Amino acid sequence: MAAPVKAPNTNATQSASNVQNLTIGKALNAGLRAAMEADDKVIVLGEDVGKLGGVFRITDGLQKDFGEHRVLDTPLAESGIIGTAVGLAVRGFRPVCEIQFDGFVFPAFDQIVSQLAKLHYRTQGGLKVPVVVRIPFGGGIGSVEHHSESPESLFAHTAGLKVVACSNPVDAYWMIQQAIRCDDPVVFFEPKRFYHSGALKAPVDPSATPDPLFASRVVRQGTAATLVTYGPSVRVCLDAAEAAAEEGTELEVIDLRALSPLDLGPVFESVRRTGRLIAVSEAPPEASITSEIAARVQQECFYSLEAPVLRVTGFDTPYPPAKAEEHFLPDLDRVLHAVDRALDW
Repeated sequence: MAAPVKAPNTNATQSASNVQNLTIGKALNAGLRAAMEADDKVIVLGEDVGKLGGVFRITDGLQKDFGEHRVLDTPLAESGIIGTAVGLAVRGFRPVCEIQFDGFVFPAFDQIVSQLAKLHYRTQGGLKVPVVVRIPFGGGIGSVEHHSESPESLFAHTAGLKVVACSNPVDAYWMIQQAIRCDDPVVFFEPKRFYHSGALKAPVDPSATPDPLFASRVVRQGTAATLVTYGPSVRVCLDAAEAAAEEGTELEVIDLRALSPLDLGPVFESVRRTGRLIAVSEAPPEASITSEIAARVQQECFYSLEAPVLRVTGFDTPYPPAKAEEHFLPDLDRVLHAVDRALDW
């Protein structure tokens, strides 16, 4: 059985005294805290991020420790949150905005795509807008539309924005800090259904050397086919690879981590070895991240493909009621069915 690839890199000579076993939610909290300690220009703002600690408690304790002038509870006005952040960034701050749920970002969409994404270009580099927009995304929490969306393609399509998605506690801890240090605006997607999952707990070492922010990573090695994914679907693909391995089929799993810019070099390399690719995402398939992956792999790896690129995604419908979401979301069975189709081609 192929062993999962450890991620990211660690320095074995460093002391383990500061290593903590964290969930994704706690790792994000620790990463925000580290960024605020390192730079007093980092400001957190959003609805209920202060005294409540955020609807998912990701900012828990930050206002108590850093004060109300650095952790700001805002009105229920997403457009105002992002507009304020743009002004703060122009004045030299590094704002981190929390959007409570993925579907709540749309009142701020104009500010993000018309202002945040354009200012650096519009001013010919004269202004930088280092704003991070944190968005819990995806389904699986028994909620409804506006609370379980996957809008990442809309932002990845917008020139001037960087878009990333963490999938595990180690990446959550490092990627949020790297996003805050980035001089470009970053839309930071977080898999909300795994925020507090004990099954995904992992040791986080503040002294380790993290992978670059905009780099994809092989998280499990295999030879039969390649699964490429991001965010909450990484766990689904790893579970599918584990199940396939029990029947002698070794699947390679790649976590994209960055959605714009896409780092597809490791994907091309993998597909040239396996000959087969299945792209997995909760987002609808039309004009999506998986569409771009399929197009680029077909272009770069045409003569290596033994089967068409297949996709396992949500559907081109609004997100369904909670009782039906298990039929909407990609799961282990749907992924393995796609693998069987690719292998039988």
